[in-house]
Parts: sequence; structure tokens; C-alpha cells
Amino acid sequence: MGVRHDNPSEEQDDLTSLAAQIKDWAQALGFDEARIAGIDLAHAESGLENWLAAGCHGQMDYMYKHGTKRSRPAELVPGTQRVISVRMPYWPEAKPANEVLADPALAYVSRYALGRDYHKVLRGRLQKLADRIGEVVPHGYRVFVDSAPVMEVALADKAGLGWRGKHSLLLSRRAGSFFFLGEIYTDLPLPVDPPVDAHCGSCSACISACPTGAIVAPYQVDARRCISYLTIELKEAIPLEFRPLIGNRIYGCDDCQIVCPWNRFAGLSSEAEFAPRHGLDHAKLVELFHWTERDFLERMAGSPIYRIGYERWSRNIAIALGNAPLESEVRQALEDRLGGASPLLAEHIKWALQQHDALPTDAAV
Repeated sequence: MGVRHDNPSEEQDDLTSLAAQIKDWAQALGFDEARIAGIDLAHAESGLENWLAAGCHGQMDYMYKHGTKRSRPAELVPGTQRVISVRMPYWPEAKPANEVLADPALAYVSRYALGRDYHKVLRGRLQKLADRIGEVVPHGYRVFVDSAPVMEVALADKAGLGWRGKHSLLLSRRAGSFFFLGEIYTDLPLPVDPPVDAHCGSCSACISACPTGAIVAPYQVDARRCISYLTIELKEAIPLEFRPLIGNRIYGCDDCQIVCPWNRFAGLSSEAEFAPRHGLDHAKLVELFHWTERDFLERMAGSPIYRIGYERWSRNIAIALGNAPLESEVRQALEDRLGGASPLLAEHIKWALQQHDALPTDAAV
């Protein structure tokens, strides 16, 4: 079947048929759902500009350095007419999140990062989907998975995969928010899908649950206060005011999603690649802090955690140990790492020891 015709009516029929096939192929590749959006993001662009002007992006300079390419798909990929937006669930079968958060001796890792790097998983599947489309009709395209200036939530909202929740993430009545998003920019003029209505109503559970008050208003997150930003994106020392609030969260934070009523409908992921590796769903902080840099590099290879590096990984764990109950093994682990630590890590270890009144007399913060 081809979709390039001199007869507009026949071409539209073929495009409609192709769009339906694309959604079937996407599900066969493990995506929960696929829908198609147009490329007018004018409303989202103004919101992004205001967010950037307020400095809410913190050190994430990549949020503005590409200019309007983020909000204008055809500027990023010339010829783009539509965006195929897909959703893949990631919540793994693991030790319950609330149980880990309630035990300050354990390390909490955001559930999306317990398994293999989602960028690689989704990108491979999207490439297969794009190739399958190309077998029917040649098309210009690029695939994206959180790896370029793409407004993935705005596009998924426009495509009707869900609506933007008050925590700024995409929400679905059927799937909650525990899923990854990916996109194919294509030059095919496929029929677009309608958006869906928002269903947050008067609920503000996510706003109330944020440990650091990062959701400063409905639909507006100040990244500079967000634990995910602080533990993943921030390359410097984590501000003192936030350290006690981080608790035992060493990579990311799921609190705003855990309390969301719509996540009662989110099922477990069937994707084996997202299953926990190296016991990260229930690991003890002390055990992780004993990892050498070689341990980190070997065990986190292929994980999204790999990109923050050993120093920031250790920095985050040091804060969590400062928030943990003082036990001899906690103090010993901190003191063992202090001598050879970088200036950044040493400052966080000293802070942790200070929380337990266990700072060596010759080591001042």
C-alpha cells in the first residue's frame, strides 16, 4: 500500500489506514498506546518562556540553548508535519516504594531507574516502528526519547495520550503517570488525534506531598527545589536547606506520583528490561556507600544512573546517611570515605557526620 496519490481522497483514506496500523504496530512493539499530534505548540511555548524567565530551570541550560526548536518541531527537523507520540509503562515488580521510603536505612531510587536505561529501550523500539512505517511508504523522520529539545509532555497532551497533571507530568485515566514517552517526528500528513479532557479537578495531593515544595503552583515546578533535579541534574553542592528534606532518596523522587489517585490504575510493566538490577529496589545505604568507583561503573553500566557519575552518586548517599539513624556502621562508612574524598564529597560527608554529632574534631564543614 502507498499513501502518495494524485487523488486527495484516496491519499487521505490511505493515511487514515496507515495511522491505524501504526497504533497496532506500536502495541506489538511493547508500547501501551500510540497517538498522533500536530506540531502547533504555541500555547506550550509561552509557558516554557515564562518558566525559563523565572529561572525555574536551574542549571539545565539545555532547556533554552536551542531557542524555539524545542517548541517548534519543524525547526528542529525540517519537513516535520506530525509527531507520533508513544507511551510505555515502567513501574517494575519491586519492593514497595512506600516501604523503602519508610526505612531510612534503605536507599530510595526512583522506580524508573531501577532497570536498564529507558533511552536505549525506547529508542530501539521507536526505530523499529519508524522502519515498519517506511516499508509501507518512504518518509522523512527522526526518533526521540528525552534526548533532544522536544516538548514530549506537550506533544503527548496534544495527541491525547493523557493530560498534563498539576505535578507537570502526563496523566492518563487508564495508566496513571508511571510511563515513559517517546516520539517520531515524521513528514507524513497523518490524521491527528484529539486531546483528552483533564481530570485533576480540585485534587492537590501531589502539591502537598512534595517534600521540598517544588510544585510552587498547579502545573508549575521549580526545578531548583525538586529532589530529582537536586540528585540528578545539579552538579554542585546540594543546598543545605534541602538536605534534611531529601531523606533517603538518592536518585530521583516519586512522591508526587505515588500519592496521585490516578496511579491506582497504573499496572506493573511487563518489560523485562525495567526489572530492578543489583538489588537497587531494597539496597542498604551503607552497602551502596561502600561501592568503589569501579563497582559503580561496572554495575551502573546500561543504567540511567550511570550518567551522574560516581562522585554525585556518593554525594547523594552521604546526604541520605546524614538523615539515617546513627549506627556504628553509618558513622564508620562516612569516616572511611572522608580521607580520600573530593572536596565536593568531603563537604557532604562532613555535613552527614555533623547531623549525628559525629564530626571528627579536625574536620570542619
